[in-house]
Amino acid sequence: MTSFTFGNEEALGLDEADPLSALRDRFTIPLNSDGSEEAYFAGNSLGLMPKDTPAAMLGALSDWGNKGVRGHFEGDESWYRYDEVVSALQADFVGAQQSEVGIMGSLTTNLHLLMASFYRPSKGRRKILLEPHAFPSDRYAAAAQVAWHGGDPEIDLIEIEAKNPDNVTLQDVVSTLEKYGEEVALALIGGLNYYTGQYHDLSSWLQQFRKYEITVGLDLAHAVGNVPIDLHKLEADFAAWCTYKYLNGGPGSISGYFVHEKHHRDVDLVRLAGWWGNNPDTRFDMHGQERFVPRQSADGWKVSNPALFSMVPLKTSLEMFREVGFDALRERSIRLTQYLEKGIQTIDGIKSITPENPERRGCQISVRVNGDAAALEKKLILDGVVPDARDPDVVRFAPVPMYSSFSDIARAIQKIKKLVS
Repeated sequence: MTSFTFGNEEALGLDEADPLSALRDRFTIPLNSDGSEEAYFAGNSLGLMPKDTPAAMLGALSDWGNKGVRGHFEGDESWYRYDEVVSALQADFVGAQQSEVGIMGSLTTNLHLLMASFYRPSKGRRKILLEPHAFPSDRYAAAAQVAWHGGDPEIDLIEIEAKNPDNVTLQDVVSTLEKYGEEVALALIGGLNYYTGQYHDLSSWLQQFRKYEITVGLDLAHAVGNVPIDLHKLEADFAAWCTYKYLNGGPGSISGYFVHEKHHRDVDLVRLAGWWGNNPDTRFDMHGQERFVPRQSADGWKVSNPALFSMVPLKTSLEMFREVGFDALRERSIRLTQYLEKGIQTIDGIKSITPENPERRGCQISVRVNGDAAALEKKLILDGVVPDARDPDVVRFAPVPMYSSFSDIARAIQKIKKLVS
């Protein structure tokens, strides 16, 4: 096994040898009070801004000012079908056909819109199944859907019963389904757990869910742009994700979503319909469409025209992903995360709760500390290292392959070791 010192010269050498290190120069890195760049490890909460984003935004603002309503149809990047252009850029790295993906609204809003179609409780099958450490907003949304349908969230909202909630196994899934499978109407699972960084074995899990004819929805907020996803092959029924983390779309940016093509022509699926979900060629035929006729694609779930100024930054970032290639980013992610993991292992008083197998994690290492995680986070930020704490005792570090460096990691290891000791 390679022995590392986590010194500055070693890290600089690793950066110089890495073919994708120069990507960092295409991002605006926040600065410390002394003018130096932060070691930023909070991309799993908010990605950094590509340097091309301001010019793209100014261009969109200029079009609005110069064209007014004509901007919907004039120019190479007219707004009327701009959402389809942006959406198509994300199809490849979520493993979907272009007809299966769309963009609209925000993540939890989209989960509600999709669950309106796909959570269909019956007398004997009412439960929604979550993973341990499910993201709180997923739990809130699932509980609200249960209550909306007349159920009791205290009974009908359950989670996979795991021997170790920090590392959920396939056997945990199997044994939970043996107990509850016939009562579960919907499994709402995070593709990559926000808390532990575990990248779930979705292929094996979904095979188990299908045995019990359970509808499956995925929250991919921490997975898209981070780990390989093949939604079409997985045959997940639906999925949604935010774009402000690894996709660098900006605070509160527009959400992506997926509906498998097997559902596109299902006229029995109820949709909370709106006018951007119908045929764009007849969308403005206000008096000829008394009845909503959804598009036979994921776009059939859209309910309104998407916000242009949320799509422009996302398009800028997605074009960078396409240019670099996701496979190359994933390989760099593994190199960075392994370096961080080895550094964590040299520090007494903290321990990683993220799987050691690189195939079962993304660009995140979550560590459990002996003490107050928020206090450690605050001290690290003062020292120019920006992680993300989760009470009471977990601190998350995300070395994002587009802009994090080995030097950032070495700096973090030095600071953590000093503070913990």
